[in-house]
Amino acid sequence: MSHHETPAVPSWTVARYLLHRLRQLGITHLFGVPGDHLGPFLDAMEAEGHVAWVGTPTEGGAGQAADAYARVHGIGAAAVTYSVGAFGLLNAVGGCDVEYVPLIAINASPRYEQWQNHRAVGLLSAHMGRRPESNLDVFRQVTCDTQAISNPGLAPLQIDTALTACLSECRPVYLEILEDLWDAPCAEPVGTIERRERPLTPGGETMLEDAVEAILEFIESNRVGDRPRPILWVGEEIDRFRLGDSLISLLEETGIPYCTTIGAKAVVSENLRRFVGVYNGDATDPAVRRIFKEWADCRIGLGSWTTSGNLSGERTVGTDWSVAAHGGISVGTTYFPDVRLALLVPALRDALVARYGRGGLEADYYADARAAGLEVPGNTAAFRASVTSGDTPPGDLTYDGLFARVNGFLTTRPDDTWTVLVDTGFAQAASINLRLSAGRYLSQNSWLSIGWTIGAAVGAVLGHGEEQPTRPMVFAGDGAFQETCQEISTHTRLGLRSVVFILDNENFYGIEQMLIDPCYYKKPYPPGDAAGYNVLHPWNYDRLAEVFHTDKTPVTGITISDGRALDALFDRLADPTDAINAGPILVRLRLDRHDFPHAYADTVAACGQRARRPRPERLRRRVGRRSDDR
Repeated sequence: MSHHETPAVPSWTVARYLLHRLRQLGITHLFGVPGDHLGPFLDAMEAEGHVAWVGTPTEGGAGQAADAYARVHGIGAAAVTYSVGAFGLLNAVGGCDVEYVPLIAINASPRYEQWQNHRAVGLLSAHMGRRPESNLDVFRQVTCDTQAISNPGLAPLQIDTALTACLSECRPVYLEILEDLWDAPCAEPVGTIERRERPLTPGGETMLEDAVEAILEFIESNRVGDRPRPILWVGEEIDRFRLGDSLISLLEETGIPYCTTIGAKAVVSENLRRFVGVYNGDATDPAVRRIFKEWADCRIGLGSWTTSGNLSGERTVGTDWSVAAHGGISVGTTYFPDVRLALLVPALRDALVARYGRGGLEADYYADARAAGLEVPGNTAAFRASVTSGDTPPGDLTYDGLFARVNGFLTTRPDDTWTVLVDTGFAQAASINLRLSAGRYLSQNSWLSIGWTIGAAVGAVLGHGEEQPTRPMVFAGDGAFQETCQEISTHTRLGLRSVVFILDNENFYGIEQMLIDPCYYKKPYPPGDAAGYNVLHPWNYDRLAEVFHTDKTPVTGITISDGRALDALFDRLADPTDAINAGPILVRLRLDRHDFPHAYADTVAACGQRARRPRPERLRRRVGRRSDDR
C-alpha cells in the first residue's frame, strides 16, 4: 500500500451493526441459549468483544435475567433461536410488556433458501412450524414493535426503528433475523439511538395545566380539617421512566407524605422521612393502611397501577383517588388523556408550592393520626423502629419473623451492597415492611410469573456493574424455586455470591391455597382440607448445592428450621472472611404449612363470611407434619 492510499474501512454486516447499536445503548451483557441459526451472530459477538455472552440453561432464565438487567440499567437484551427458543422466551417478554420493561428480543430464523423450500414444497427445516409467520405473530401480541429482517439493505432501518421504539415506549421489541443475513453487508451506523418523546402540543400543554388545576381543586374538595392532608401513592412508572429525582424534588419542596406500590418499593430511598410505607390494599400493614385510608383526605397516584397485585383485596378505587398512569390521569371521576408523567410531576410540585408554600404539606402523620384517635404508633420514628427491628423470639421461624430479621440485618449494613429480589406469593406479601435504599428491591408484581427471581438475580448483578456492585438476596417459595432452579447454574458459573432463601412450607403452594380457600389457615385448622393439587413433590433443596458446586465456585447448602439458626447465618453473612461467602448459598427455610404472612390476617379472619368452594373428596389430603429424615 502506498502512503497515498486510505486504509480499507472494515465492512459492516448485519451482526456487527446490531452489536454496535447494543453497545451504544450501554448493553454490556447479552443473555440467551445458543442455537444453530444464532451461531453466526455469536461468532461476530466474540470477535467484536464489546458485549459479553451470558449463556443460561433456559430461554426463560435468559429472559428473566434480561428483564432485571433492563430494570436496573434501563434496557436489556436476550437472544435465542427460532421457535423452540423463542417460545421459551415468550413468557419473560410478556412480563416485560405488561410491566414497562424495555427488552430487545432477538430471534435467529432459518435461512432464506429454507423458507423458499417451505413455501414451494412444504419442506420443514429445523425449528420451523407450519405457519411461516408464527413467531412474528405471537411476539406481536407482547411487544411494541416487531421486525422480520430478510433484506440486509433494510436491516439498519428496521433495527433502528425497533430499538428507538423500545426506548421510547419503554416496552419490549422483537427482531427476527434470517441466519444468512448475519454476515451480509449493510450500511454503516449513523448517529445514535435516542428516545423519541411525543411533542408537547399547545393542546397537550393546556391538558396538563387543566389536570394540575383539577388536582388542586380535588385536594381542596376532599379537605376535612383546617389544612389539607393529601398523600401520594408512588408507582412503577416513576421507576421505569427514571423519575426518581423529580419525585424527590416534589417531596422535598412540598413536604407531602407518600406510600409506594409494592412494585415501586425502594424506587427512592425508604429512609426518607416522608415515607409512610407500602400500600397494598388489604395486605397493607394496619398502621400504614390507617394513615393512607383514614388520616389522609385524598390519595394521589403517580405512575401507580391499579392492579390486583397493588390493591390486594380491593376491587376499585374511590372518587377520593387521583391516579396518573398509562399516559393520562384520572382525578376523581374526571379523566385527562395525554398527560405525560415526566411533565406532571414537576408541574404538580410547582403548583402545590404556589398554593400551600414550600413545605406547606409537611406533617408528622403518625402523631397526627394518633391524636385523632387512630390506632397507630406515636410518631413516624416509632413506626420505623417497629418494622426494622429484628427482635423476634429466638426459636420462632415464620414468614413475618424471617423478614423482621432481614430488616434487622440490612439496617446494620453500612456498605449497602444487597439487592433484595422477592418472588410472587407469600414472600412478596411478607416483604412489604422491609426498609431499603433506592433501587435495592426487585419484584414482578403485575405479571407474577413464579420463579422469576432466580434468573432475575443474574441480571440485577450485571446491570449494576462493577461501579455499583451488589449482592443478591433472593426469596422464593418452594414451588417458585422448582420452576427455575436450574438458573442457579448461572449464579455459579458467574461466581455470584447470591443468597437464595427457599421458603419450604412443607412442599405446598401456600398462596394458591390462600386464594382458593383462606379458611384452611384459620384456627382450629380444618383437618385434611388442603387442595391436593397444591401439594408439591418434596425436594432436599440444600443438597442441590452439591449439583452446582465447582472447585472454582463453591456452592453452600444449608437447612434452617428455627430463628436461632437464621440469626447465626446472618452473622456469617456479615463476616467477609467466612468461606460461606465465596459463592452462592442455597438456604432451605423450613416453615409450617399453616403459617402465612400477617398481610393476609384480615383475609383469613373474614374467610367464613363467604361460601367455601367444595372440592372432590379425591383431592383432599390430610395434612401432617413431615418427618425430618426425608
